[in-house]
Amino acid sequence: MGAAKPNAPDEPIRTQKYQPIKDYALIGDCHGAALVGTNGSIDWCCLGRFDAEPSLWRLLDINKGAFFLIHPTQKTAVERAYVPDTNMLRTVFTTPSGRVAVTDFMPVGRDPTADEADYVALNAPGWLVRVVEGLEGRSELRVEYRSAVQAFDRGFSQDSEAPILFCDSAPAAGAPMLDTVLTVEAGERRAFVIAPESDAARAPLAQVDRLQAITRAFWEQWCKRCCYQGPYDDMVRRSALVLKALSFAPSGAIVAAPTTSLPEEAGGVRNWDYRFSWLRDSSFVLQALAALGYGGEARKYCEYLGLCCVQTLPELQILYGITGEAELDERLLDHLEGHDGASPVRVGNAAYTQKQVDIYGELADWALIYQALGGPVDSTLETIIREMANHVAEHWHESDQGIWEMRGEPRPHVHGKAMAWVALDRALRLLGPNPVWDAARAEILEAVSTRGVDPSGGHLVQAFGYPDLDAALLLVTLLGMPLEPEVLARTVEAVEEQLRVGDYVHRYLTEDGLPGGEGAFLICSFWLVDALLICGRAEEARTLFERLLTKANDVGLYAEEINPMTDAFLGNFPQAFTHLALINSAIHLRLHEEGGAESLSGTHADRSKRAAELMLHRQALWHAPHDAPAESESRRSILDPQELLQAYPRSTTERTNP
Repeated sequence: MGAAKPNAPDEPIRTQKYQPIKDYALIGDCHGAALVGTNGSIDWCCLGRFDAEPSLWRLLDINKGAFFLIHPTQKTAVERAYVPDTNMLRTVFTTPSGRVAVTDFMPVGRDPTADEADYVALNAPGWLVRVVEGLEGRSELRVEYRSAVQAFDRGFSQDSEAPILFCDSAPAAGAPMLDTVLTVEAGERRAFVIAPESDAARAPLAQVDRLQAITRAFWEQWCKRCCYQGPYDDMVRRSALVLKALSFAPSGAIVAAPTTSLPEEAGGVRNWDYRFSWLRDSSFVLQALAALGYGGEARKYCEYLGLCCVQTLPELQILYGITGEAELDERLLDHLEGHDGASPVRVGNAAYTQKQVDIYGELADWALIYQALGGPVDSTLETIIREMANHVAEHWHESDQGIWEMRGEPRPHVHGKAMAWVALDRALRLLGPNPVWDAARAEILEAVSTRGVDPSGGHLVQAFGYPDLDAALLLVTLLGMPLEPEVLARTVEAVEEQLRVGDYVHRYLTEDGLPGGEGAFLICSFWLVDALLICGRAEEARTLFERLLTKANDVGLYAEEINPMTDAFLGNFPQAFTHLALINSAIHLRLHEEGGAESLSGTHADRSKRAAELMLHRQALWHAPHDAPAESESRRSILDPQELLQAYPRSTTERTNP
């Protein structure tokens, strides 16, 4: 390697062009995550925790942010793909003089105490690994690792040390950057590891080959447990891998996305921190994973519910921190430019203080699915459901901010009322008769059937007393709520007429208390697929679904939103909401293919049982788990932290301090 060219800590990094959100790919270890651009630059990385102070963050300030670039010095063609059935990314650069591959991953494996069917008890050292391999000829690579000019979050209390770069040939310790040209011949292999400085005793570079094998085995074995059978298998599995990567293994929490403040409008202000666990999103994720045959994640999530929900019962927050934190105060990082100039950058999320009636229904709905597939409703979950139902029976009539977390005045949202009905209906199914719950459920149905229906159009409206439309009303078609089929069909038609733009669907067009605009929400397009199926428009549903599959980026990932005019990705990335919706729509299409419209009737629990019967050939996930790999095979994915403590010979020039 060539010599480093250190710059003073306060010297600004040269300005470059922001990579579009669509150009990134996710790698992760079920603890933290990173984003890798098509240009070979890692511009976002949180090690150890999704909500940690990022180690790399040029994604949100190209002039000040830290990054790690590996890219040919010559004109290059780029091909990239995930190593099959993993969250390990392989990028191949082809230049006039050679071909070289860069494999990026974050090591993860199963705990030594885990049995052969356990893929939720995990260990990860909190490292980021890049492996360079010469494939043909000779390739010259620019290797540039730059620490931040200043802190990402000046108010962040760093409990752990900042990471450093380990490489097999580096300048003297203390340099604030690495900027060099690396020549790689065919057959040559070089490695780089970002890890805490205290991990020097573990000799990270000596561990790379073993960790790469363990990580690949873990993802492949987890993916083999996917029981989906049908069309679109590759996209369903990729979406499942995204959802698994967004789970926080130590607690069972599931984050909405691994990023903060990616804008919902180019240059806009609707920039939010999604590195937390929303009860709604998590319930939807677990529903999708259960339909694919994954039960362990749901069991672990029950532990998380006990950790966070009991703090606030009988009320529930809409989101909590990944280790159960109830207070997630929102702050603005005004010293950062924001992605492509979109400011402010936010950490924390003030939505945790909002009232949203629908979350009680989503959590109760998931609990019924959990029970229907053989999951045990223990005393903690029973207490949560009972307290929720009592609260909903008393407060269902109150206005709220709605599923979309509007920051304007509360409204009596119809979707929220429908989900209040679901909360009581599922509680009655789970816990048995209760006259108070039963009476409130009947009152809600009457209110939605009268006050929630537009008198002239005969369709549901966004809120009592407001004629606006809302894409969340598409979900009402799937609840098993005894509304007139004609009302549901007209609701779908009205949403299409007012909110649909080509293949995309906007959430709403009403004022929401925030300046600026936003893109179309991709999850709403998949909801439309489901609603079209329910309404008997199967061919339209399949056509729309297949078009939506073409909107993913080159490695099968989706953001939260999309610009309907340009197909540019907007919002945090990748987004759990979008990927879980893809899975659900694929399963609904598969059910319809086998059993027609009747197979989609009833509740989500009913459909989940039918999916289990179709794809697993049984009704339960937890009472009769599907085949696990042989013990000798499953041992390949074990990552024992104690083994990482073994001493390995290493060079004293193995590291670079950023």
